[in-house]
Amino acid sequence: AEVESDILRRVRTLLRELDGHHPACQSDRGMLRWTLHKKIDQNPSNSSVLVRILVKELERAERGDFRHYIIPLLHTLMYTLIKAPCISDELCSRVYDFCKKLLTLPKPFCTIGLDYAMRLKMERTAPGTLYQRMVISEQSLKSDPYPYQEKIFIFADPELLSEAICNALVTDTEAAQVSQSPRACMCYVVIHAMQASLGEGCDVSGLKRSLQDMPTSDIEHWFRQVVAAVECAGHEASADRGQHAARLEEIYHAILSTLQAASLFPPGDASSGGLQGTPLPNPNISFHLWTEEDQLWKELVLFIRPLSQSCEPNCLSQDLDNFEIQDIISDCEYCEQTRFSVLSTDSGIERDLPVAAEEPFAPCSAETEQSRLHRKGGIKKKLSPLESVAFLQAGCNSAGAKSPAKSQKRVSVLPEPAAPLQRLHTARIVLLGDDRILGRLAQAYHSLRKRETRRVFLTPRLNLQFYYIPVVTGQPNTLTVADHAVTGQEELCEVARYLGRADPWYESNINTLCHMIPKLATMPSSPSKHLVTDLFIADVIAYYVRMGVQPVCFQVYTVKIFFNDPAQEPAEDVFLTELRTQVQESNPHRELNTNKKKTTPDGPGIDLTVTYRKVVVSDRVKEIAMSLRSTGLVMKAIPADEAEDLVCLNVNITEIIRINNLSGRSFSAVANRLKTRSIKIRSTEQRPFMVCLDKDSRRAYRNVISVEVSPCLEPSYCLQKTRTMKFSLHETEDVGLVKYMPKSLLLPINTFAGVIQ
Repeated sequence: AEVESDILRRVRTLLRELDGHHPACQSDRGMLRWTLHKKIDQNPSNSSVLVRILVKELERAERGDFRHYIIPLLHTLMYTLIKAPCISDELCSRVYDFCKKLLTLPKPFCTIGLDYAMRLKMERTAPGTLYQRMVISEQSLKSDPYPYQEKIFIFADPELLSEAICNALVTDTEAAQVSQSPRACMCYVVIHAMQASLGEGCDVSGLKRSLQDMPTSDIEHWFRQVVAAVECAGHEASADRGQHAARLEEIYHAILSTLQAASLFPPGDASSGGLQGTPLPNPNISFHLWTEEDQLWKELVLFIRPLSQSCEPNCLSQDLDNFEIQDIISDCEYCEQTRFSVLSTDSGIERDLPVAAEEPFAPCSAETEQSRLHRKGGIKKKLSPLESVAFLQAGCNSAGAKSPAKSQKRVSVLPEPAAPLQRLHTARIVLLGDDRILGRLAQAYHSLRKRETRRVFLTPRLNLQFYYIPVVTGQPNTLTVADHAVTGQEELCEVARYLGRADPWYESNINTLCHMIPKLATMPSSPSKHLVTDLFIADVIAYYVRMGVQPVCFQVYTVKIFFNDPAQEPAEDVFLTELRTQVQESNPHRELNTNKKKTTPDGPGIDLTVTYRKVVVSDRVKEIAMSLRSTGLVMKAIPADEAEDLVCLNVNITEIIRINNLSGRSFSAVANRLKTRSIKIRSTEQRPFMVCLDKDSRRAYRNVISVEVSPCLEPSYCLQKTRTMKFSLHETEDVGLVKYMPKSLLLPINTFAGVIQ
């Protein structure tokens, strides 16, 4: 009774925090969920107690229409259920029935309810399935029945985070991987599966001793047996929980018999000792300082196809240098789903030809020798290693790739039908920082989509997920505007504040890390510090990527920038959160000569013409043009309210109004606000201004005379649209395949619930 009362009190405290009643101790903010799960980890036999309490609270929230409680309680329940040593079928049935009730509610409740109902149905038939699949994929254990792999990539900008924070994160991610060998993880899977199915009838201590004394090859054998049994039961529609338990009991006794045969203890002398917890290993996490523009793409390619399973990361660049591109056949095959560039083995240089390279089955005569195409000496062009088609094509495993036509002719063998590609890899990209690193992510994602449009490699093989943890430290590195205060720390985390308003569970668990991570990183070294940081930061990141699977999609905007120098090519860039302009200070000598005859200045700022499409309720296009004098403007892509449209720019223009009165002429600044999806701005007096994207001074453009902003289109849509227009020149609307393709480029960032309306 005391244990149940204490757990209930902790759950109610967690719910009060969701209502805005924060704990008296501010250091406890964001740690209530973590401390609750840690308490259960210390005594795993209480897992059923917590699950029963959470089910009651869920049913109470549904009856009382406290919908904002449902998703946090459901995530807490499922995380407890995955880690629990054994949950009764009766309790799983209650959770399953509640998830089915959520199907009658709007999104995201029905989406999450359906996902968890499907998982629970499998878990009821084959207990331990969810734990087993999570460990196999996160640790990349070799398993034919479940061949999926996952990896977490943490990216941090060293110019935005202090060295102390980066070092602390590197230390913590490395510490999280300690004592997580494949052997230990396979033992965890076997022990958890046995205990989940057999319950208290499982002698956990004896099972651990048996596995501990086994050679690794035997552990791999029993691991494969257990995985095959669990996956087979989970996939069969007519599978029975009792039959599955009987199958695992056979494997269980076979494992224990090896220990009894070794006479380590007499048969039947061991006692089960009740339920014991099986650790859930931390996922595979790698930390990266984002220093190169194409670093994200490189890491994803190496994740899909590692060059060497045994080489260290420092050796990868050396191995990549061994790959050369020789020649690409121009008539590469293109299809609507996948497209492959085919690598030719002919370099085009005569000295590289083998002795019998032409027709090995035909005798070489003198006439043939004379008619042979003679080639002049040349050099091979060597591109970037990761751009090598040899490297990419070797990673295709011949699936869907086009074989060279000449090879088919020589061997006279019909090509095998291409096997459909599967997304067996999941890359979870976690961004640490503020809005500026999300701006870099938008750039990298746009570049990746363009690269994939030209040559598909990652898309059919990789499931890409993005996560964002706000971290703010030091002084902001942004532009200052004369009539606008310096961007503060709150404005640097507009995306995080929007996600926190849309998803209260994200606000409670993730937004609280904004100032907690820098605080933990700068704490003096002590045993208590390592106790908190090594567990808390890694655990919260793991919980976020495991349970946060509902995306919030942000529109990426493209901007075309024209400069006052006609010889300078226009620049194209993208932004996610903000575009800011300010008047650029002109050359004082030039200004003195040009304005020598002026006696009445026009006031501060420059004259602009603004053309935009007004957002109306009917969604009809209404184009408006106006002229005004302004000192600068700000375009915000992140709405202040989660109920507003995400595909809309809120433009604030600081307009200068001239006022004539008895004392003379004066000027006042007026805020001119408008909503649009596309806008064009041009300086009419040819005075340049400056443009800054995503609050990052490293992405500032000077001597700008005009900008054009519009929603960024998906590169694959643009390619297909261009192909379609070649055959239907007079068609203005989307026809054919283009109608069903995503038109806009959206950046999905995962949260726990998405947007709760």
